[in-house]
Amino acid sequence: MFERFTQGARATVKGAVGHAERVGAGSVTEEHLLLALLEQEGSRASFAVAALGLHGRRASLEASFAEARRRGGLTKADTDALAGIGIDVGAIVDRVEGAHGEGALAAGRSGRRWWSGHRPFTPGAKSILEKSLRVALGRGDRFIGEEHLLLALTAAPGVVADVLAEHGATYATVHRALYGPEADGQGHAKAG
Repeated sequence: MFERFTQGARATVKGAVGHAERVGAGSVTEEHLLLALLEQEGSRASFAVAALGLHGRRASLEASFAEARRRGGLTKADTDALAGIGIDVGAIVDRVEGAHGEGALAAGRSGRRWWSGHRPFTPGAKSILEKSLRVALGRGDRFIGEEHLLLALTAAPGVVADVLAEHGATYATVHRALYGPEADGQGHAKAG
């Protein structure tokens, strides 16, 4: 599949590995893919990211990811659902951190290095890469570009899609920014 990746998409994947290394993460996550994607320039995806104003809100995105990590990776939808049945996730997190220290529930922050020196991709990150292939094939594209990675990140349920939606970047808004308002769900112009 990697042979179908454009140069920019490959740079995004390599950038995600770099992000994971810089923060000492034991594996590459969907969050790392998004942060690397935000650094790319001159592509259709970078235009969509700029059009949606995500570059100017990078600090807010990172703060939202940090809060999600603090909650043990629970999405806002998960937290709201639990609140609906009387479970206060914030109180639980505070209590756990009081007993075990700040960030006790933060997932994916292992300091260990793999014997090969490579960071593995989490199942969620692998799923994004696979989903980007499905997005590209669904559009009839013979390549996987950064735009396909961005759409896959918005389409896969989880913390990254949740945080992106909080910042106005849903699958629909990203699709419109990439392909214009005339495109339907498959990216083809609607018959008028």
